[in-house]
Amino acid sequence: MTSQDRTSPPQQQYAERSYRSPAALVGGALLLLLGLWLGGDALLRGDAHTKLTALFALLLGVPLVVAFTLRPLVRAGEDRLTVRNPFRTITLPWGAVEDLRAAFSAEVFTSGGKYQLWAIPVSLRQRKKVSRQAARGSAPRPRFGLDADAGPVPRAMADQTLDELREIKERATHRESAQGEPAVRWSYAVLAPLVVGAVGLAVMVAV
Repeated sequence: MTSQDRTSPPQQQYAERSYRSPAALVGGALLLLLGLWLGGDALLRGDAHTKLTALFALLLGVPLVVAFTLRPLVRAGEDRLTVRNPFRTITLPWGAVEDLRAAFSAEVFTSGGKYQLWAIPVSLRQRKKVSRQAARGSAPRPRFGLDADAGPVPRAMADQTLDELREIKERATHRESAQGEPAVRWSYAVLAPLVVGAVGLAVMVAV
């Protein structure tokens, strides 16, 4: 072994994982394209009042669409869980995470409260579909009369994601670098234009 091999830093054992909703990303992109097309047409062809109204409508609408479709993200690192919701970013050391649940929505629980995971939507329809498939025995059957493993029980996507997050939490919860208090930051880059757009649009409508 060379001296370079002995002094090289150890590789990270667990790769960082990110979770987003593909349906929300596609829907958000389509809404943005539609809004920019309609708003751009009003800005180019409308009179002064129409142009101002369209400008404030875009300042209100674009941040809202971005906040609820493109922005949500859950990132699971080796030491902490980062939850990016529409208007806040919550950083949770794994030692501060007490539980992860998915009933009607996916949520992470700490001693100080709970936070919703907007990037992991819970589909009750998908759960019912998976339950029906499991009840019908849709898992592959053993071949040639052998008592082979029929495979894992099917799970809805949100439940699979939370299972993965629980596994990461179990590995990290006692690690010293994964200890600490939750940190919450507001997304002023989204809130500021939204407030300006809402106030401006209200004034233009009232005029």
